[in-house]
Amino acid sequence: MKRFWDQAAAAPAEDGFAVLLDGRPLRLPGSGPLRLPLPRLAEAVAAEWQAAGGAKGGEMSMEDVPLTRVVATALDRMAADPAPSVDAIAAYGRTDLLCYHGTDARLAARQAQAWQPLLDWVALTFDAPLRVTTGVMPVPQPPEAERALHAAVAALPVLKLAALGVAVPALGSLVLGLALAHGRLDAAEACRLAFLDETFQQELWGQDREALERQQGIVKDVALAERLLDLARG
Repeated sequence: MKRFWDQAAAAPAEDGFAVLLDGRPLRLPGSGPLRLPLPRLAEAVAAEWQAAGGAKGGEMSMEDVPLTRVVATALDRMAADPAPSVDAIAAYGRTDLLCYHGTDARLAARQAQAWQPLLDWVALTFDAPLRVTTGVMPVPQPPEAERALHAAVAALPVLKLAALGVAVPALGSLVLGLALAHGRLDAAEACRLAFLDETFQQELWGQDREALERQQGIVKDVALAERLLDLARG
């Protein structure tokens, strides 16, 4: 769509904070005016709209306002009924990336050294010890660990839940997502740990353009999740 505003700004509203486009409240398709619970979050969303399209009359799309998209999903959909999102995110704990080590002994050793501290952290923090295997054949996780991880996800406020909804599928790991949400690691380290297998393969066989492009998309998504987590702290 074409940009129809000159100025985007955050402003207090009766039920939180609004984003105003030339003084008019931002409305998203299928919902009423966007209301945000925190001033820093409103300012960040307004900054996206101020940059989108460059200037009045410029072309923009919702891809230009990724934070807006995730926040709107959280407040308009997740907040009313978070259970489906909790279930979907927690399900990644059943096949968590960190529980599957490579068959090459060198890679497996690298993964064990990098991943085991986070598996230990999850076991101690959430009482959720996870089983580790070699190869890709599924290994069943203890039901009590699955329940504990589900409870850990369900305990998150809706904005952090939305951030995990971006980060966990991108990383393929609930453990990495929870570590990101709880400040155990940052987005760059989460991506480095998620890419251990691919990094190892690149060292052996050289870089693959498609793999690098996929990694760049993951880095972008996880950085967005990290930013939302930071803004959700107020």
